[in-house]
Amino acid sequence: MITELPEFIAGHRRLFVVTGAGCSTDSGIPDYRDSDGQWKRTPPVTYQAFMGEQATRQRYWARSLLGWPRFGQARPNATHHALAALEADGRIELLLTQNVDCLHQQAGSHTVIDLHGRLDQVRCMGCEARSSRALLQQRLLDANPGWETLQAGIAPDGDADLEADFSSFNVPTCEVCGGVLKPDVVFFGENVPRERVAAVHEHLQRSDAVLVVGSSLMVYSGFRFVDAAAKAGLPIAAVNLGRTRADALLSLKVQMPCAQALAFLLDGAKTQ
Repeated sequence: MITELPEFIAGHRRLFVVTGAGCSTDSGIPDYRDSDGQWKRTPPVTYQAFMGEQATRQRYWARSLLGWPRFGQARPNATHHALAALEADGRIELLLTQNVDCLHQQAGSHTVIDLHGRLDQVRCMGCEARSSRALLQQRLLDANPGWETLQAGIAPDGDADLEADFSSFNVPTCEVCGGVLKPDVVFFGENVPRERVAAVHEHLQRSDAVLVVGSSLMVYSGFRFVDAAAKAGLPIAAVNLGRTRADALLSLKVQMPCAQALAFLLDGAKTQ
């Protein structure tokens, strides 16, 4: 196993890399699933509930008010830097991330598609205006004095473990049209934009192998690309501590922490 992953990567020039929550746990962002691919916690809010229920939006944004500061301050770890080094070496066709933290870009990766969007941006569901999540944070604080003093544990993707009476929480609306504001990420029950899916498939067709890093692939939106790669005959390797949905499709599986498994990429970069 110590040499198999370096050999797999060395043997392919156009890697299609798929990353998940396991890449960002060393940056202090919790993941959702256990080693068997099951939920560790209550599943995330659905698109239908967020759009259809004011109470759900109050709960979401109240928890986000508390969770955003820690999420926004997260920084890339050794896994992100290792994959950036691999791209710098000209070996990545595409880095497809299911994460919404933009840590790959902060580490220096450029050929990135954020499959599920970015949490640092906010989208108006009425007029499609985009705005900064950091700016919305100040609006949330101004509209809800005292909420920032509540104690809550950190949760995945900028959420916080807070249970309270959210009925008094004031949710800002779009400053352009008064519409509903939603983080510019794909919620459960929401479709990935078709043009994004098409762009990913174009990169996949130019790739010669797939490398999955830190993902159980339990969500179909990410798994479908690995499944398509298998049907096209591409070899697939995965670095993940637990079970993945694609285990039966893998040519190689490395059950190690991501940073440990990819450390050789940084070692190589230091000696060049």
